[in-house]
Amino acid sequence: MNISPLRQLVSILLGLSASSLIAGGLPPLDWDELSQTNPWQYTEIYREVPVVTPGEQGSAPSDAVVLFDGTDLSAWQKTPFGEGVAVDRTEYYLKQYEEGSGWAPAAWKVEGGAIVAGQKQGAIASRRAFGDMQLHLEWKVPVLDGKDGQEYGNSGVFLMGMYEVQVLNSYQNETYSNGQAASIYKQHEPLVNASRAPGEWQSYDMIFTAPRFSEKGTLVSPALLTLLHNGVLVQHNAVLQGPTAFIGEPYYFPHPPKLPIVLQDHDNPVRYRNIWVREL
Repeated sequence: MNISPLRQLVSILLGLSASSLIAGGLPPLDWDELSQTNPWQYTEIYREVPVVTPGEQGSAPSDAVVLFDGTDLSAWQKTPFGEGVAVDRTEYYLKQYEEGSGWAPAAWKVEGGAIVAGQKQGAIASRRAFGDMQLHLEWKVPVLDGKDGQEYGNSGVFLMGMYEVQVLNSYQNETYSNGQAASIYKQHEPLVNASRAPGEWQSYDMIFTAPRFSEKGTLVSPALLTLLHNGVLVQHNAVLQGPTAFIGEPYYFPHPPKLPIVLQDHDNPVRYRNIWVREL
């Protein structure tokens, strides 16, 4: 009768007397005997894993979709989507976006290898849509005189055009905690404040799981977000309660499985650079 290697190993371990376990713990394994059947091979998997060449100092790995490399805005367009004022307005603008209303070339400036927001040009959306993703981007708030709170370097990254991670100067700048930098706006404050001072580049690295809806449009699973701010974990598998809402409570409505990334123009001269995505 043939006995599997795993069952042989179980038989050996079960054959140990209770007295030996009580007296001195487990005896050493008999590797000579085990080598006759190599039971460890039962749990070993051999198949080719895809190779990805990592980037250096935050640059894009070899399998990433590069959305901005410092040269132009060809991967972006102007959009009314990504407002985030109230969920019903987000739903309205999503319909406009899907119908192609309000699209235009992105009019933000490219200056010194960075995109400059705050020119009263409206939000910009990636031309390509994404669902589950790893997103990297870098941003900088300039030193501004006479500004504080939500008026100091306000912008935002809207995942799928509706789930906002706040961009703001939160270095020695008081505001409500679920509206500071690295918050999931008005839903989750960051675990810690890892902000650098204005004038310094900062990084966001996000792992985002898009929400799932049934064929009938009911929510099956909510969106999840893990976020590192300047390499520090500040959101750990946070459960999103719905699209971002400045006014009112968030709630889910059914939407496509992939939607664009939106950068918010909040009339503040925030800069962005080195933006890339890995689809998961």
